[in-house]
Formats: sequence, C-alpha cells, structure tokens
Amino acid sequence: MAELSDQPIVNRVAQSSLVTLDLGDFYPKGKRLELDIAPWLYEGLMVKETEFRAHLAALDLATSRDAWVRIFCSADALLPAWTFPLVSLTLAPVCRQSFVGSWTEFDQWAIADAIAHLDTEPLRDKPVMVKGCGQYPIPDNAYLMLAQKIQPLVRSLMYGEACSSVPLYKKPKT
Repeated sequence: MAELSDQPIVNRVAQSSLVTLDLGDFYPKGKRLELDIAPWLYEGLMVKETEFRAHLAALDLATSRDAWVRIFCSADALLPAWTFPLVSLTLAPVCRQSFVGSWTEFDQWAIADAIAHLDTEPLRDKPVMVKGCGQYPIPDNAYLMLAQKIQPLVRSLMYGEACSSVPLYKKPKT
C-alpha cells in the first residue's frame, strides 16, 4: 500500500504563469429587447416620415434603458436607408447598443469588438489557455480572432482546460 506524504498538496496550475482567457467574459450580458417597426408602417408597406416620427416620439424609452436592442421589420417592405439609423439615434440616449440583424450576428460583432479592444500586453511571453467550454454560445470565429491577435505575443497558446488542453502554438526558441 502506498504511503501518504506529510507534504501539502500543491496546485501547480495556480502557481504557474499560465493565463486563462474565457471568451465568455467577452459575451454581451444584460437585458435584450426587440423592436419591430412593422406596426409603424403606412398600410404595412412603407414609411411615411411624419407618422413614423410620431411613433418614435411616442416610444417608451424607459423600457430600453441599459438594454441591447435589436431593431427589425417583420413586414416585407422597402424601407428608406435612414429608417434604422433614425430609430437607433432615438434609442441611443438610453440603450446600451442598438443594431439591425440577428442576435447571433450581434454576438459575433460584440465579441469581435471586445477582442479588438483587448489589452494584450499582460499576455506577452506568457503561456495562455483559451478556455474551451462555457455557459455562453461563443461563435467559432471568435476563437480564431483571439488566437490570431495574441499569437505574436504569447510564449504558448493552448485550447481547453488546464487538465485537458490542446496545444495550438509554441514560440520557437531563439
């Protein structure tokens, strides 16, 4: 039978210089709302500027406070190019961000924006683990974007968890 040691258990991962990046930290969290402008269309077909502006003026902006707002039109209508920017500018003082598109497209944009603004200097010459599993639906492209951004700086790059990782890159020794 093996003898138990009097030595304390040491968490070598916690003591290492390994930096773990979780793309879930970049995921846009918070209230999400949808604003369908179809009911504001004249006869369900087109925008009449005066009536459209009246609907915007009557909009309860308080419900959009600090929310991500998806603006869309469920009707098959031709909309002037100024329609969505006008709605967005009306929401701008209260909402976090408004956009046109699907929630998946929004998530991709928001994560890409967060990666673009990531301060990479603390990662210089460090081993970096990009966390693989999480609670948020991270687009595949986000992993590529992050890897491409940090690869020139890091000593090594891995994907997964400390207990089970896939090596992606190791800086050549000079």
